[in-house]
Amino acid sequence: MKRLLMLGAALMLACAPAQAQTMVKVKAGMVTGIDQIGLPIALERGFFEKNGLDVTIARPYATGVDALNALQAGESEIVQVGVPMIGAVLRGMDLVALGNYSGNATKAGSDATMAVIAREGAGIVKGDLASLKGKKIAASFGTINHLYILAILEKAGLKPEDVTLVNTPPPDMTVALLAKGIDAFSAWDPWPIVAGKDVPGAIEVIRGGDVISYLGFNVALRPWVEKNGETIEKFLAAVSEADQWMRKNPKQAAGIATRWIPGLKPEIAEAAMQFNIQQADRRLSANNFRALWSAEDRLARLGILKSTFDVNKHIEPKHILKVMKDKPELFADLPPIPANVAIGPGYVFKP
Repeated sequence: MKRLLMLGAALMLACAPAQAQTMVKVKAGMVTGIDQIGLPIALERGFFEKNGLDVTIARPYATGVDALNALQAGESEIVQVGVPMIGAVLRGMDLVALGNYSGNATKAGSDATMAVIAREGAGIVKGDLASLKGKKIAASFGTINHLYILAILEKAGLKPEDVTLVNTPPPDMTVALLAKGIDAFSAWDPWPIVAGKDVPGAIEVIRGGDVISYLGFNVALRPWVEKNGETIEKFLAAVSEADQWMRKNPKQAAGIATRWIPGLKPEIAEAAMQFNIQQADRRLSANNFRALWSAEDRLARLGILKSTFDVNKHIEPKHILKVMKDKPELFADLPPIPANVAIGPGYVFKP
């Protein structure tokens, strides 16, 4: 028995280096938004390691535009972006969306993590979107908060030229509001909640409202996608498990967020997490294809885009569909995807 135990121990030691060598290295990138936190949760909770991945997360970027620049420079291999993907593809980046980091596979509208915040004394009234007319509004051009304010203006019967839009990174928006350099801003969490706490008399003009379909994809360059299908499926399984853990443990998830978003206070993170878990759905459906198409359509109609692309060429659902099939338990707490928008491999979206 002693010899058998010693032999077993020796075999375990011999296997350890081989097992370590099978860990696949992946460089991932994220933005300073509360909806991006599934990525570091997967790292901190050991879900990547459980799936055989050794993931390194690049510093959080201010916007998705910065994240895509890092992807192009080789700093990351897979990043989390939404609207900035559109401009990047039109400029020649061959990007492929693989799954959601935030969004909704079960319904068309989804923007619970977005809000427009105004300063006191700017003449902007809570709930009165028409009162934005003539105001100076901050947004990060080419991002989801830009798309959100454009949709808000459209809902109010206003045109982009009826306001002055100021290109501003979300972390700088609260300071700009305090300094009265702007009258309002459009942004994703946690920045609207930060402003609500730090700017005296700040007004939440609108929160969410399903005025847009949220865009938030795991994105990579096509050559990497074509060579790393198995790795992608392991990655998506890990972040899907992280999303489920986050939905079940929002307070603990908020604690992790404070370690990844510079200056984020626990009470802000906890407030933002309640909105975030409403959109933590990694699955893809026809709704997500439509979300990308409708974003392009709005930007083109408003003259911001001079051309568009076929969304079918830049979304590859087969990897997340395999995870959904092989590990349905990771999505069991989510509403089922309606049959009329459920998709399979080879799905083709038609506007």
